Amino acid sequence: MKELNMKPPSGTRDFLPGEVKKREWAFGTIKGVFESFGFLPIDTPAFERLETLMGKYGEEGEKLIFKILKRGDRADSGETDLALRYDLTVPLVRFFAEHQERLPRPFRRYQMSPVWRADRPGKGRFREFYQCDVDVIGSTSLLADAEVILALTRALSRLGLSGCVVNLNSRKVLAGLLEVYGVPQEQRQSTLIALDKLDKIGASGVIQELKSSSLPEAAVNRIEDDLLEGAAPRDRIEASLTGRQGLREVDEVISLVKPLLKEGAIKFSPFLARGLDYYTGPIFEITLDGAPGAIASGGRYDDLIGGITGKQVPACGGSLGIDRILSTLLADEQNKKDTPSPQVFVTVWDSASRAEALRIATELRDAGMTAEIYLEEGKIGKQIRLASERGARFCLFYGPDEQTRGEVTLKELSTGEQTSAKRESIVHILKTLTSG
Repeated sequence: MKELNMKPPSGTRDFLPGEVKKREWAFGTIKGVFESFGFLPIDTPAFERLETLMGKYGEEGEKLIFKILKRGDRADSGETDLALRYDLTVPLVRFFAEHQERLPRPFRRYQMSPVWRADRPGKGRFREFYQCDVDVIGSTSLLADAEVILALTRALSRLGLSGCVVNLNSRKVLAGLLEVYGVPQEQRQSTLIALDKLDKIGASGVIQELKSSSLPEAAVNRIEDDLLEGAAPRDRIEASLTGRQGLREVDEVISLVKPLLKEGAIKFSPFLARGLDYYTGPIFEITLDGAPGAIASGGRYDDLIGGITGKQVPACGGSLGIDRILSTLLADEQNKKDTPSPQVFVTVWDSASRAEALRIATELRDAGMTAEIYLEEGKIGKQIRLASERGARFCLFYGPDEQTRGEVTLKELSTGEQTSAKRESIVHILKTLTSG
């Protein structure tokens, strides 16, 4: 018989109880921040119709969509009609188109759900991962963009992550630059894809990629000069009307956000591209000192909803890369306190004691306490060791001597101190002790 591979599929992970509790703490913290800004929760299916997702992410993105084969009688056809969601933004647009008459305007939403990408797995890169998104639909005001950025940076701060840098640009700045550089219209999208790799392959890698393309030499030389300088002069951007519009957007968002950033900074990054096709205005990525890559990103996508509904509706949003964030978080005391530990560990003396031990544990749970019962019997020393390993505060004993006296014995594991209490008063005694 062939031995089964017990590892999860490549690009996915199992999570142990302590890891799950840490994730739940992070999700709860982020949720609290998002709701304090007035964002409302929604949820959408794990998969969407294929036509809903296609044509939204660009050629590179669409290669990474997990497609689902038709089922039943069509299973052998090799045709696909559904796909796992690639992100939470396009499903949001579909959701808004379906429910827009029942939603407030502007509509502020947040969603924390898994997404799937058929990417090559690597360090910090998974095929299944969570996104935590906030979006504002129905406002052209750059206050909406500022609110999204402030919500994300505050969430990072509440998670204990400091030193965040918001790198801000506008797709209009990029369009203006490509115009001034002399990049032909039909080659602008491929040029943006190359620029989007700047943080991965560096300026020299981008330049080499552009030189190996059919881009005019003069255009490559102009881009090379600015990339090696690490900036594009404002006067070069302002030579284009579109570029000037983009600069005004960038300047306004910075003026709104910068005074309110208690930690971190915001700066103009003229070569930040964000590879997805649907962005139309301000775009951003948030990086963290000492952590590779962006831990949050987003931008404005004013044309995406109109492309589906036929009615122009402005929108912007951003997403936290929760898996990258969790890998960055240190195991500090704030996280440790949420490891799953019972307040009371109920020991079982023998088989005759099981029913009463279970009754005690149930009474404690009914009173709002966390209680774990040992599932075997005998060897009290072994049970105490397990209670200690589980991080329990108290170990409860109800053996023959205690039963004769109508009492229970409590042992506080951190001090070794033991206390006896009447059986009928155990809930009151423990509630008093655990509330202190």
